[in-house]
Amino acid sequence: MPAMGIDVVVGDITTVAVDAIVNAANSSLLGGGGVDGAIHRAGGPSILDECRLLRETTLPSGLEPGAAVATTAGNLPARWVIHTVGPVYSTRDDRSAVLRACYSRSLRLADALGAGSIAFPLISSGAYGWPLDDAVHQQIRGVKDADCAVELVTLVAFSADIAELTRRALR
Repeated sequence: MPAMGIDVVVGDITTVAVDAIVNAANSSLLGGGGVDGAIHRAGGPSILDECRLLRETTLPSGLEPGAAVATTAGNLPARWVIHTVGPVYSTRDDRSAVLRACYSRSLRLADALGAGSIAFPLISSGAYGWPLDDAVHQQIRGVKDADCAVELVTLVAFSADIAELTRRALR
């Protein structure tokens, strides 16, 4: 199995041309703010249609934190959107393993779909309150520890500061 390449870019995840784009989804799978809302807006109604079907069939209670499920990518420059729900940060509960599972399970699902490339946002770092340094650490650990044949992982940073933090953590 060839070694996985990891690239860090600054930008809008909805414009990254890869096989699979990861959505930091709300558990409802029905859209929301941040990355979730941007992916649903840019991808168009077919993503929401498939998410609604998932809710009506296999996921009536929504998607649990750390789990991953795939839909079409609609109008995005990808074949699939892999939806995963990050945990809300807690100072009382260590939810790091759940956050890492978002990455590893998304990668395993991408591998099962036959994806050679995948793009990730920094999961749980926005409204879910995860401290940036640790969110980056968990992201890199989750990606590197995943057992899959995906060839290229693109970590899409929302700002130059986050990209630099990520590049430093990769060294």
